[in-house]
Amino acid sequence: MPIMTKFGHWPLTKFEKVLFYIHKSKGNAMDDTVFTPNNLHHESVELFRKRDPQLRKLVSCPFVHMSELIDEIPSDIPGIYTVGGGRQVGKTTLLKQWMLKLLDAGKDPSDIWYITGELINDHHQLVRMASQFSEDRKKSPIFYLLIDEVTYIRDWDKGIKYLADSGIFEKAVVILTGSDLSFIKEARKRFPGRHGAADSPEFLLYPLSFRETLAVKKIFSTSELEDLAQSQDVSAKKMDTLFSEFENYMIHGGYMTAINDIALNGRIQPATFSTYSDWIRGDMLKRGKKENLLHEILSALVKQYGSQATLHSIASMTSIDHHMTVSDYIDLLCDMEVVFVNHAIMEHKLCAAPKKARKVFFTAPFIMHSVMAWLESVKKPYEESVLPFVADSEKAGSLAEGIAIALCRRKYSCFYIKAEKEVDLAYIKDRKVHQAEVKWTNQIRSSELGQLLKYPGGIILSKQKSFGEIERHPVIPLPFWLLNF
Repeated sequence: MPIMTKFGHWPLTKFEKVLFYIHKSKGNAMDDTVFTPNNLHHESVELFRKRDPQLRKLVSCPFVHMSELIDEIPSDIPGIYTVGGGRQVGKTTLLKQWMLKLLDAGKDPSDIWYITGELINDHHQLVRMASQFSEDRKKSPIFYLLIDEVTYIRDWDKGIKYLADSGIFEKAVVILTGSDLSFIKEARKRFPGRHGAADSPEFLLYPLSFRETLAVKKIFSTSELEDLAQSQDVSAKKMDTLFSEFENYMIHGGYMTAINDIALNGRIQPATFSTYSDWIRGDMLKRGKKENLLHEILSALVKQYGSQATLHSIASMTSIDHHMTVSDYIDLLCDMEVVFVNHAIMEHKLCAAPKKARKVFFTAPFIMHSVMAWLESVKKPYEESVLPFVADSEKAGSLAEGIAIALCRRKYSCFYIKAEKEVDLAYIKDRKVHQAEVKWTNQIRSSELGQLLKYPGGIILSKQKSFGEIERHPVIPLPFWLLNF
């Protein structure tokens, strides 16, 4: 029998009937006051601006970042949109800044509601809340529902699919965030075509790039950065500044909390490191993983950092018997944006060579430093772990290589070349392979570039503060090259 809903007589599935009756019996009984501190705009926009948990913290920060995503996320096209990114990368702050943009543009405060999955048990509760909000806003031409950390909600995808299929989101701009990038893949599969006329329903929030860091810290103006990136006529003073800031980037990796810590205290606070390492451990435990095995695998990744490795070789450095266990842990760490895998390239196919050894890098230096602070159990991570690490020329070289690849892969598909000797970076641009070797050393010998020199267009990214050539291959200061990303 069809059930009479606000959409008329509609034959519902068994699952939908269950959700309908739950909503019908409990809809108005929901106590959503727990979300009030994050929705102070319902009382007044100025109160939201001054007292919101995230926005008020920005007032005391030396540096504040406004992501380009604030302008890229559609505000006038109903649909379901996802914002992914690692923990503590600033997704919640981004949502609050986006809300403030809507309010400043004159949107009705009552049409905007922020909720967090950390306080919602399951999809039944989510459906009740979203349905009630939709009912309350039925006279509005468009309304906005922001669901932060949606993956905390049990069976969240079932709830979102029901709400979309039932027409409850017909006039809604729904923003979902999650720290597990697999949720974006799930959303793509479960909600195809549910983003109206928007170009893309998916957005990724990263830590600041090197160039964004320079802009946020007002080291250079926007026009100066444009000019710097397009010309090799760089003064010695500006080049010194680029290198000095890159040395800082090798520590904070573009994480705003770490950047502001250094600005306020001259160091990154121990609590900041532990916050990041705690979420890695906590999220892995929630997925049924064991902390001791995580410790062993991360230790192995640090020891072979920047080197080619197989799952078997990583497993051999631990007490783990089967390499597939290592693969499972690394896959999860990739989904959480803790690490990424750089595969060898099959140059004739422009794709990864899955059977060859891979390289595993941390997505940002600060994540690596946080992990090492946990592995080493030091009381003063900044002084006892971070500074000695970046002062070690060999370790700093691997860190610089990881930074170059991590930033490049935001724009291009990246690999490395495995042959007689390797080439650190091979990226695909305009259907062509471009090669780059990172040499973060004071001296570069052509004998160390054997493989790169076989490619006419290969470049050398160096620690030298001047431009040059080695056997007709350009030598480019690495910090300068990173201005392109």
